[in-house]
Amino acid sequence: MKLSSQQTGILLIAPAIILICSLLVYPVLYGVWLSLFKKHSFFPDQRFVGLTNYIYLMKNTEFWMSVWYGTVYSVSTIVLQIVFGIIAALIVNEAFRGRNFVRGVILFPYVIPTVVAIILWKWLLNNQFGLVNYMMLSIGIIDDPVSWMGKDHIMTSLIIISVWEFFPFVVLSVLARMQTIPPTLYEAAQVDGAGPIRRFFHITLPQLRNVLFVVILLRSIWMFTKFDTVWLLTQGGGAEKYIRTLPVYAYMRTFMYYQAGLGSTLAVIMFVILIISTTIYFKMFRREEEI
Repeated sequence: MKLSSQQTGILLIAPAIILICSLLVYPVLYGVWLSLFKKHSFFPDQRFVGLTNYIYLMKNTEFWMSVWYGTVYSVSTIVLQIVFGIIAALIVNEAFRGRNFVRGVILFPYVIPTVVAIILWKWLLNNQFGLVNYMMLSIGIIDDPVSWMGKDHIMTSLIIISVWEFFPFVVLSVLARMQTIPPTLYEAAQVDGAGPIRRFFHITLPQLRNVLFVVILLRSIWMFTKFDTVWLLTQGGGAEKYIRTLPVYAYMRTFMYYQAGLGSTLAVIMFVILIISTTIYFKMFRREEEI
């Protein structure tokens, strides 16, 4: 039997569709289904409870605190990554001696393993023998050592570590786009008397618009669902509940409290939050494009 071109095309893309469904669609649907059950994480003990898990979380204080901590963490790190990423990209885009070395140093935080970065920063921020406290005491910025892993400063420490670790992604993306901007645009602006600041806001920033759209979208998804950095920083400390974001809370419910149903419910809620946020973000960008 001779297949038509349309049937041949369907057969060719069928393996990819099956793979996508197996790796993406099925886990999502299974997570939604599991969120409707009261289920033990390891034992085959489950009972259908409908929307009880969702109602329980809506009334749960720990859940709303996790939402708040996750929002503070993701928004703060995204804003600081964008700001420092653009500044660093502007610097390394200029020609100066040792530029390649500086570019390599900037990329260093992004290539080292997360566990190594956390161990390094825990040593730097230690309140007894940490280098950060030592330098701040030596300069006279503080009079007593700061407990960076305590409840008052652990969120600040987490934000600093995450910005240091992930802002090179912004540098790479922005720098790649900046190097494709036609030099004639800057030459024409200089002829018209535009200074560096005006050239940045009227030429560089508009040219970075599409890149920043993608970067902010990706960083928002990654930082809101970030688990490893937050979890590793909480180990060995006593203030872990003050940076308990939604991914960490979902992990604890599933593998520490053995409540797989509630863990799946939290995962579904995170998925819905991301879908809604992404939809709003796309609509806002499209509206600005139309203007």
